[in-house]
Amino acid sequence: MAVTHEATLTPGKLDAISAWLPRQPWSGVGTRTAVEQVGRFRFDDPDGEVGVETYLVRAGDGPVLHVPLTYRGAPLAGADPFLVTEMEHSVLGHRWVYDAVGDPVYADVLRRAIATGGHEADLQRASGNGTVEKEGRASGSGADAESPTVTEVTVHTEGTTTTITTGQGAVAVLRVLGGPIPAGATLTAGWGVDRSAVVAVLLA
Repeated sequence: MAVTHEATLTPGKLDAISAWLPRQPWSGVGTRTAVEQVGRFRFDDPDGEVGVETYLVRAGDGPVLHVPLTYRGAPLAGADPFLVTEMEHSVLGHRWVYDAVGDPVYADVLRRAIATGGHEADLQRASGNGTVEKEGRASGSGADAESPTVTEVTVHTEGTTTTITTGQGAVAVLRVLGGPIPAGATLTAGWGVDRSAVVAVLLA
């Protein structure tokens, strides 16, 4: 269960993504090009310290882009190359927002979701007053009983695929959806009524 707050964010998440994407060679997004959200979902950090959220966005009539983010209350050591923005959260205070591929917590929860057939988190209001409607879905194809904990990552991007190498194997994160899919167990994201695509693969 992921906890959500009714809060004001400065900058807003889509504004931050729109400013960050033009600097990513895989995105195909130009400067001053706003993106729109087509879907998003969250995973749980088992320790409850790091926010893990995936955005699916599109610029104009371009392809759907896969943008996983992590939110932290303090800088992540060694992760400056993955910093998307710093953000003011009206409830939680100052936050550091990272391209999640460089964050071991993301690699851990992503690997677990794929390997064990996991799903996106339910969204609980921080007030305790009910849940929030989801804006996207995710499901892993694996059937393992458990997944080893990931604590360190090495990241390499080639073309539109980012490979996260860990001591527990490698995960391919597909940045632009709808292209070739490597062999292995998969995480499929869903949005809208019936749209879906593979977004990550636990490499065989």
